[in-house]
Parts: sequence; C-alpha cells; structure tokens
Amino acid sequence: MENDNRQVINDLPSCEINRNSYEPAYMQLVYILRQQVASGLLRAGDRLPSESQICKQYKVSPMTVRRAINILSDQGIVDTAQGRGTFVRPIKLESATFQLSALQDIFTSTQATVTILEARILFADERVSQKLKLQDEKRVIYIRRSISLAGEPLLYHREYLIYDPRRALIESELEVTSLRGLFQGESGGGFKYGELSIETTSINEEEALLLKSPVGMAAFNLEHIFYDYSDQPVSWGWFICRGDRLRFTTTLGICEEEL
Repeated sequence: MENDNRQVINDLPSCEINRNSYEPAYMQLVYILRQQVASGLLRAGDRLPSESQICKQYKVSPMTVRRAINILSDQGIVDTAQGRGTFVRPIKLESATFQLSALQDIFTSTQATVTILEARILFADERVSQKLKLQDEKRVIYIRRSISLAGEPLLYHREYLIYDPRRALIESELEVTSLRGLFQGESGGGFKYGELSIETTSINEEEALLLKSPVGMAAFNLEHIFYDYSDQPVSWGWFICRGDRLRFTTTLGICEEEL
C-alpha cells in the first residue's frame, strides 16, 4: 500500500468572497487558492480541504468550488484524484513552457525595421514544394530580409510565398517596414494560424556577413509555416538569430509576483 505522507490542510486562512465584485465568485476563489500556493501555505503534495469544507468556509456553492478547482487543474496547479481529494501539484519540468517574449519585443518595437535584400519569382524545388504542399513545378516568391533594431542587425529572414497574382499578400509583404506588418500585413488581415519550431544552428558565411558575427557562431533557427483561411500553407521560411541576442526564460510553479 502506498505510503501517503502529504499534509492534509483542513482549514485555510480566512478571506471573504466579495459579493459586490464584478468578478465571479469562482474566479475570486481561484485567486485565493493560488495565493495560498504562492505564499507557501499550500505546498506541493498538500491536500486541499474537501469541497464541503471550502463551501462552508467561503460561503459558496459546490458548483462554484468545482469550477474553481477545474480552472486550477487546467492551470497545472492542482491534481484531483477520485476518492482521495485535490492535491497541490509538484513542479514538473515537462510542464515548462517558454514564451517568445524576446522575439515579441523585437516584433512590436517601433525601432524595428525590415530591409528587403532580395525578392524574385522562381520555380519551387522539391523541399519548398513539400513544405508548401505544391504539386508539379509551381512558382513561388522568394524574399530575403534583414531585420534590425535601432540600426543593429538582429535577424536574417528567408521566406517562400506561394505565387498568386490575384492575391495582394505579396504587395503588403514587400512594403512593410516593421515586424508587426511582416506578420499581419499592412491591412491587418494576416494568416489564420502558423506553426513555429526552434532549433540551434551555426552561422554560415552569408549569415555572418549580414548579422556582423563570426562564421560558425552559435545561433537560433526559428522556422515558420503560415496558413491561410482555407488551411493551406502559403508561407514557409526561417529566421536566423545570433545566440547572444536571444534568451528564453520561464517560471515553474507560482510566485507571488505573478498574482
């Protein structure tokens, strides 16, 4: 039989639900319980009070408690075991997610500029055809860009777009001067969705010249495929960014600063 040494918390610090608040009672309860975890009053492995105890303490309905617990479970804060109760989830490395905030800062900066280095129409080779799901020898638009921030080159971008003279996409792609425009188009229409992947690479001679970095320097390769509203790929490309210009960070668990 499994030895369960986890602490059972039968009572939580008193904190009232504000009945006059615009915020639903279940969301207020979510914040209260998150605060208990962030402050260390509830720790990894601790069992929360029962549903009836929480109802009694905070004067809420069982439905309100269930909705709050479900949200906490979706947020990765608690786990519920049938017949055993609800427990604070331990920190798990596999649950870590990294935000692209460093890239987002570049994309939204008013100092970010895009320089078109090359734009031409060519026939798609086998690799491009596979990425864009093209048949036969279809024409595509190949674009090379240099992305700078305050005059310093940060990203080297290469992209293939499906060529369609009836679409206005290529005009907006060529005319943008900021990264926000690069991904949304000047009209703001943008793409339906995209797929992104990141891997490490080393800078070749062409990239070193544009990014003003040594050949062989460590770099990030951010590959993207964008889809239109018919769920068809219309853009495939990749950004090369110097390894010393990009940093990915995340937080495991809950800290009080987040509340």
